[in-house]
Amino acid sequence: MTARDVADSSPREQMRLLVDRVFASSMAVGGVSVIVAILLIFFYLLYTVLPLFSGASIEPRATLSSPNGAAAAFVTLDEYSELALVVDNAGGYRFIRTADNREVLAGELLDAASSGSSISAIAAGDPAAKALFAATADGRVIISAAEYTVSYPDDQRHIEPGLAFPYGPEPHALAPGESVRVIAGQAGEEEASVAAATDAGRLLLLNITKQTSFLDDEVTFDATVSEIDLDGNDVARLVLDVDQRELYVLSTNGSLMLYDVADKANPRLLDRVSAVQNGYRVTDIAMLSGGISIVTGDDSGALTQWFPLRDTLNNYTIAKVREFEPMPGGVSRIAPEHFRKGFAVVDDGGRLALYHATAARQLELTETALEGISALGMGPRADSAIVARGNEYRLFEVDNHHPEVSWRALWGKVWYESRAEPEYIWQSSSASADFEPKFSLTPLTFGTLKATIYSMLFAMPLAVFGAIYTAYFMSAPMRAIVKPAIEVMAALPTVILGFLAGLWLAPLIEKELVGVFIAIAAIPLLIFAAAYGWSRVPSRWRHAIPDGWEAVLLIPVICFAFWLSFEIGKAIEIGLLGGSAPHWLHTNWGITYDQRNSLVVGIAIGFAVIPTIFTISEDAVFSVPRSLTMGSLALGATPWQTAIKVVLLTASPGIFSAVMIGMGRAVGETMIVLMATGNTPIMDINIFQGFRALSANIAVEMPESEVDSTHYRILFLAALVLFMVTFVVNTAAEIVRQRLRRKYASL
Repeated sequence: MTARDVADSSPREQMRLLVDRVFASSMAVGGVSVIVAILLIFFYLLYTVLPLFSGASIEPRATLSSPNGAAAAFVTLDEYSELALVVDNAGGYRFIRTADNREVLAGELLDAASSGSSISAIAAGDPAAKALFAATADGRVIISAAEYTVSYPDDQRHIEPGLAFPYGPEPHALAPGESVRVIAGQAGEEEASVAAATDAGRLLLLNITKQTSFLDDEVTFDATVSEIDLDGNDVARLVLDVDQRELYVLSTNGSLMLYDVADKANPRLLDRVSAVQNGYRVTDIAMLSGGISIVTGDDSGALTQWFPLRDTLNNYTIAKVREFEPMPGGVSRIAPEHFRKGFAVVDDGGRLALYHATAARQLELTETALEGISALGMGPRADSAIVARGNEYRLFEVDNHHPEVSWRALWGKVWYESRAEPEYIWQSSSASADFEPKFSLTPLTFGTLKATIYSMLFAMPLAVFGAIYTAYFMSAPMRAIVKPAIEVMAALPTVILGFLAGLWLAPLIEKELVGVFIAIAAIPLLIFAAAYGWSRVPSRWRHAIPDGWEAVLLIPVICFAFWLSFEIGKAIEIGLLGGSAPHWLHTNWGITYDQRNSLVVGIAIGFAVIPTIFTISEDAVFSVPRSLTMGSLALGATPWQTAIKVVLLTASPGIFSAVMIGMGRAVGETMIVLMATGNTPIMDINIFQGFRALSANIAVEMPESEVDSTHYRILFLAALVLFMVTFVVNTAAEIVRQRLRRKYASL
């Protein structure tokens, strides 16, 4: 219609055209808005997830020095990386301000102890405890700890450093008259333990307990010394765990020995393995945060993680867990992070690298411009590192927010600490400080697929066959009742379904487990039997029921089938299964039964999905042209032949779309899964076991996750995975639907 025609038309016609244009424009704007909204959701998820894979970086920050020419034996940083603590081989310590290379505080460990001896060995304990152990040439040990007092004068942060002696300023006797060559220790609030190897070839264990008087707050120390049998080995390195219960001894010949020192008076050897690989020499050893794993490095640059395993007989063995990407040169120093399973490494060529144990990968490698590095330390927040050579120190800024993330950690089997073998585990948090985050999305994805498969197995046959019967065989008056009734089910909140599934359905299925499985077979059999019997009744009775209303007669049949199944199930359970089918399954077959399990979830989600699949499938079947069905019947086909070979094929694109939409609905279901399962992230195909789905995991853990943390971003990654799965499934469904539509368009 031209503009002139519009101008000549009546006002009513002009209004109709205007409404049409406004409606068309509104539909276009609405459609584009939906697409834009979906794209914005996708890009926001991607924006939140991408930092997980951004990697790490190491950038030079400052070069420090000290007028004291003694080589540094130990370096560390305060929480804000504003102060560096340097302890040299002679026992001198210095706090240096990193901003201007100014010495803030200096002193001597042995001066503070009023002793004339010299330092022969220095070692640090757990980085989080800030304890430092120094041994003397005359066989004594002094324990110190860095202290930082933070104040804010004029709203400016000021840190005042100091060195404390939590176990007294006087050295404790360890091996009088013998020089200590190698030392390791850990100090808690009330107990400290020190392992030391002397130049006489002895390995000694010093235990110090602190006792405070309730009357006058007087502090006394009780020290005991025991000797550990080395069986002819010469000690090269020592590492003591944080709980002061396990001691690792690395000998000069490469043997790695694990001792149980929980009983300080009677240490015992648990296991011995060779840490030497291809004839190389182990050059350093360090314990990761948490005090379970150790990392060894050799002069070829190889790095290996070890931790103890306990078998069913309580015997310990040292397991070689994983090897990391080697350093270009021989390993010089290893420094663990304070609160994560990461560590820094420098090699003899002066290269600095960052690693993470759980992710099993090297994160970054950079040059330090220093060779022959004698000490390496990490900042408490893992945002800085410091290396030392002689009296020269280099401070580096570290950007390493998400080291735990790798393809293997997210989707592969990972050998976590204290586990007997590599596993898929999701466990994002724990109450203990030595926790190793476990961010495997595999069990969550498995749970999502499990919920989807079981719910579709329940919902798809009922919904599709019900739709075919309703649209093709049912009378119009009855269809007008049945279809709206089923569609109303879609309005039922899923939280109500989850509530009913968890508190009513789950106990019912547990009580009537045998009857439920009998009903799966009994209901179809009784329906077929009832249909056969109905065909044999006198015709005057059959004609008394109007065509299309026969399904009403099945209601009492189905109710009777349920009742009969449950009664037979009770008899079988009492007579053959000892009165409890779940207990019988566990006792005789080793099958664990959880009350809230996959069977319950499959039925509950199935009820939530049935209205969607039924409605779309019924519309597709009902939309098949009557001319096709009438033509098929006129050519001699029976109603069932027509339904299967004409109606079903013609409606197959719509039915397929209904199934795919229902599947997408099941994949994203949250509340039913959350309330009707044990919500445990396990991988078990057992229908009587629970699971945790991606959507439920997001709902449970998102409120407690720290914004922008690795946990937070991985939850967004789970949401992105759900988004992509739904997108791929819907896209594939649309492609298949279009092909089916073209294929059967000629019918």
